[in-house]
Amino acid sequence: MTSDKTMPITGGCCCGAVRYRATGESVLVELCHCRSCRHASGAPLMAWVAFRRGEFAIMAGRSTAYESSPGVVRTFCGRCGTSLTLSDDRFPQEIYVSVGSIDSAEELPPEFHIWRSHRISWLETSDTLPRYVRFRADGIEEEQLGKS
Repeated sequence: MTSDKTMPITGGCCCGAVRYRATGESVLVELCHCRSCRHASGAPLMAWVAFRRGEFAIMAGRSTAYESSPGVVRTFCGRCGTSLTLSDDRFPQEIYVSVGSIDSAEELPPEFHIWRSHRISWLETSDTLPRYVRFRADGIEEEQLGKS
């Protein structure tokens, strides 16, 4: 599912200090199980929506950035800690926005899971979305490896 090009996506942090806007179609919506996303969010998985980099802008406030792993920069609100974005050198045309920080998150259902190889063993979702061992671009789904 993609966002409506005529309707910008808006969102921000919990305390309201940082606000952003994304325009255009979303590139993808994914559920990430990697260790880095779990640690950064404090949750068992992280939902991301990707937009083309030029279609995303901070409208108010200022986010804080840090490199969580080589080539991966995450931003968050320095006041309340809300996870906001992720940029990855492997995907330079995209910026990933945390779905939980979007005002209309209900309109952006996930399309697939990534990094299922890092999934916490007690977490199992009941959806029927594709489940990739690593990135979707790698093309290896769990069912190809005999896992579910």
